[in-house]
Amino acid sequence: MKRISCIAIFGALIAIAVGLASCSRTSPEPDTQLNLIVWSEYIPQKVLDNFYKETGIRVNCETCASGEEMLIKMWADDTKYDIAQPTDYIAEIMVKNNMLFPLDYTKLPNFTFILPDFKHLPFDSDQKYTVPFMIGSVGIVVNTEKIKHPPRGYRNVFQPKYRDRIVVVDDAREMVSWAMESLRIPINDINEANLEKTRPVIAEWMKYIKVYDSDSPKDALLNGEADIGIVWSGEAALLWLQDKKFQYFRPSEGAHLFVDTLAVPLKSRNIEAAHMFIDYVMRPDVSRDISKAYPYTNPNGAARKLLTQKQLDNAASYPNLIGMTMFRDVPGSVGVIDKLYTDLKAAAGREKRRAAGN
Repeated sequence: MKRISCIAIFGALIAIAVGLASCSRTSPEPDTQLNLIVWSEYIPQKVLDNFYKETGIRVNCETCASGEEMLIKMWADDTKYDIAQPTDYIAEIMVKNNMLFPLDYTKLPNFTFILPDFKHLPFDSDQKYTVPFMIGSVGIVVNTEKIKHPPRGYRNVFQPKYRDRIVVVDDAREMVSWAMESLRIPINDINEANLEKTRPVIAEWMKYIKVYDSDSPKDALLNGEADIGIVWSGEAALLWLQDKKFQYFRPSEGAHLFVDTLAVPLKSRNIEAAHMFIDYVMRPDVSRDISKAYPYTNPNGAARKLLTQKQLDNAASYPNLIGMTMFRDVPGSVGVIDKLYTDLKAAAGREKRRAAGN
C-alpha cells in the first residue's frame, strides 16, 4: 500500500484533530516563545524555567498520549508547533512526508555528546532531521510483595489469576507487538494475515486488564489498583527508585526499544529558537536533570557521567539493549492497527459491563 494510504487515513481524522489541538496559539514577537508537542511527563518544568531564565524564550508544551495523536495534531495545523518529540517510527513517517525541517548542526554543538550507538538510526539514517532525546523499552513490572513468583512473559501476565490486577500502556502498536512477540512473529512484519493472528490473543488478554494508562501507568501500581504492569521503562525505573518491591523484567518472548527524538516541524515559526532549545537539552547538566526526573536510558554520554551509580544500576533505566529492535513505519498499517485495537477494547469493555450486570 502506498504512503498516501496512511495520509488518507489521517486526513479523514483532521476534523477530530482540530478539536484535539484547539488551544489557540498566541502571536508573540519572533523567537520569544516556543510551542512544543511532546509526550506527557517527559520534560521537567525546571528545565523549561531555566531555559527561559537563560534565553528569555518561554516554552509552551502541549502533550499527547500516542505518536498517532501527535501526527493528527501536526497534520491539523502544520504551523502550530516549533518542536516535536516523535518516537522512532513516527519520525520515520514525518521524514517520508516532508514534515520536518533539516537541522543545522552548526547550531547544535552539544550533539557531540550523543553516543555513537544512537546516531544514524534507521528512521533517520542521514541524521538530517532528528536528535535522540531518550531511549526506552516496555517491560513487566511486578509488586513482589503481592506476587511472590513474578511472571516473566506476556502470556504469563495475562492469566485468569491476575484478572483486574494489571495495568498496561494504552497504545495500539505496543499491544499488537506484544501479541506478535508471543506468536514469534517479527514485530514489523505487519500484514492482514498476521494481524488476524493477533486478534484472539489480544481479545483474551483484554479480559484481565484493569487499567489502561499511557501517561503515568506507575500510579496504578503505587496506589494498589494494580500489582502487575506492562509499562514504559522510565515509569518502572521511578517505581524501583521509590520502593525496591517493584521489580522490572524484560519479557521472555522478547522486547523492543524505542527512541524518542526532538525535531523541528517544517513550518516552525521559530527555527532559530528551536535549535537553541534542542541544543540546550543536550547540554550534559540539563540532560542529567532530565534523567533524574524521568530515568529512561540517556543517549548522552557526558550526561551519563554525571549520574549516580544507583541511577546507572537501575535495571529499568539501563537494561541490556542487545537484540532489541525498533518499530518501523509500515505504510498503511497505522489506521488498521488502531481499528483492531479500538474494536477489541470496546468489545472487552462491553463484556465486562455485561458480566457486572450493568
